[in-house]
Amino acid sequence: MNQSFTFDVLIIGSGAAGLTLALSLPPEMQVAVISKESLEAGSTRWAQGGVAAVLTQEDSVDAHVADTLDAGAGLCHEPAVRYTVEHSTSAIHWLIEQGVPFTRENGDYHLTREGGHSARRIIHAADATGYALSDTLLARARERSNLTLLHDYMAIDLITREKLGVPGHGCVGGYFLNNQTGEVDVITARAVALATGGASKAYLYTSNPDGASGDGIAMAFRAGCRVVNMEFNQFHPTCLYHPQAKSFLITEAVRGEGGRLLLPDGQPFMQRFDPREELAPRDIVARAIDHEMKRLGADCLFLDISHKPAKFIREHFPTIYERCLQLGIDITRDPIPVVPAAHYTCGGVATDQFGRTDIQGLYAIGETACTGLHGANRLASNSLLECLVFARAAAEHISQHIDRSEPIPSAPHWDATQVTDSDEDVVISHNWDELRRFMWDYVGIVRTTKRLLRAKHRVTLLRQEIEEFYSNYRVSHDLLELRNLVDVADMIIRSALLRKESRGLHYCRDYPDALPRAYDTVLTPKYLRELGEL
Repeated sequence: MNQSFTFDVLIIGSGAAGLTLALSLPPEMQVAVISKESLEAGSTRWAQGGVAAVLTQEDSVDAHVADTLDAGAGLCHEPAVRYTVEHSTSAIHWLIEQGVPFTRENGDYHLTREGGHSARRIIHAADATGYALSDTLLARARERSNLTLLHDYMAIDLITREKLGVPGHGCVGGYFLNNQTGEVDVITARAVALATGGASKAYLYTSNPDGASGDGIAMAFRAGCRVVNMEFNQFHPTCLYHPQAKSFLITEAVRGEGGRLLLPDGQPFMQRFDPREELAPRDIVARAIDHEMKRLGADCLFLDISHKPAKFIREHFPTIYERCLQLGIDITRDPIPVVPAAHYTCGGVATDQFGRTDIQGLYAIGETACTGLHGANRLASNSLLECLVFARAAAEHISQHIDRSEPIPSAPHWDATQVTDSDEDVVISHNWDELRRFMWDYVGIVRTTKRLLRAKHRVTLLRQEIEEFYSNYRVSHDLLELRNLVDVADMIIRSALLRKESRGLHYCRDYPDALPRAYDTVLTPKYLRELGEL
């Protein structure tokens, strides 16, 4: 039986961005926080390193801004960077007030350093900051009587006033597949926020959980929002290479605390690629590892911190130490086998300082959004900071502008009368595998125009197949994720083809140099539809 629900604010996503927004809204507002799997299933929980912020007198806003601009390879929007950093200290104090158990050393909060940072400014909870942050914010959310927490609800598409044919403009809700009942429910609200994370699951090898399928980016684009800089997908340099270690990340803080990258014969190599060696920004380190692996035909390279005292390693990296030990790797004595993996979507839905998108009443925050902070390459540990700062800004804007007296238009129930159950789920599985493989091979760390055109041809065919499947059969969780991933992969490929240079995370052999001036890559749904490309 289809159901309908109405709230003041609908937040799609239960990670750091979504929960921060929910907890920052006034208690008189009725707010729904929705997760497509469990409430703990998002990427936030996987974050190991920490949150970058200006927290000591030895550091400064200007220094943090300069490091972010440098890592972003000329494409960051400086006002967005400065706004984020200026609000970093208050964001951390807010987390501490919520009860996040950050690591202390000698009575003070311990700050670590990561690649691209000129100072120790990463506040963390050992090497499991995401767990600590997620658990704490969820605990606070469960205490709030105005918050309704829903899990196992997969978003399908957004509902706008234009689609309903009612006066006005703006987003008023969405359709959701209830994974427990198999029915599609409708949820309406005065404001809708997309906090669904990134799209790294478009790639075969990724550090992200399975749910990172770009749902919010795809839905916003289909609804008419601009999407910006999707060619910049960050590949984390060090994902654990082991058949039993799916998606296990080795935090950048290991290199920040002195870890060395080594070839299979034990020789260091980063000095040949950047004077900052292991502390170079991620795009440089990932390309260096990729280059050496291909040059040597090696399956992996190695990250070694065994020269540090065993007690230091166990105290600072307990999660990594225990996980590796389970796999027969004692990191106090042995180097860690690592490979690059798709990690973070630097582009996303175009937003302003308050998280507003092109559609009235629709906000995007966290990895779903493109705020201008990350540019062509995200500086380590700026991601959680962005979630906090822009979620709090969106909460302030929603609080000041929402009209709780205005009636919310009702939306019709989902029409499933013309579809049937499919007995061809193998098509979904096959297309999912094909998409992730050609994205890895053709749209990876190093690209060529020929590879990108090959990928564009394949993704066009896949989109046709999936749209036909979507139109004729009952929706399922896997089908909806695949539909979103194909849409997002298409955006990544289009954006990569439009950029006739190499900058930050986008390296194309046909255009190895950066242009004198940096420009954003903007995809506009209306324009592409007029061209007949959507």
